[in-house]
Amino acid sequence: MARYHIQQIALDGNRLDPMIEFWTAALGYELHHREEGYAVLRDPDGAEPHIFLQKVPEPKRGKNRAHIDVEVPDEREAVDRLTGLGARILWREDYRTHGWTVLADPEGNEFCVGRFG
Repeated sequence: MARYHIQQIALDGNRLDPMIEFWTAALGYELHHREEGYAVLRDPDGAEPHIFLQKVPEPKRGKNRAHIDVEVPDEREAVDRLTGLGARILWREDYRTHGWTVLADPEGNEFCVGRFG
């Protein structure tokens, strides 16, 4: 069987500019390509999947069925930095050996930040 590769992760939102600003600053990605209704962000080192940001007309409803996990060396520092960029904290998960904070980007897309055991 062929091995598949994740090329990009797509996030929807109503406002493209705030998503571009947030995710480039949050991940250190660069804007690779932009059109009327979408943008592609790229890891400058080429090691991580692209982020595909898509403008959609409908509002977000409910919890995301899939989300991004961002592993960081210092969770508290990362959460402070990301909330300063416009994310909001939704809740925190703690386990004996690891934990993470669930946040939402400016368009409401959930993502987790922490250490994933």
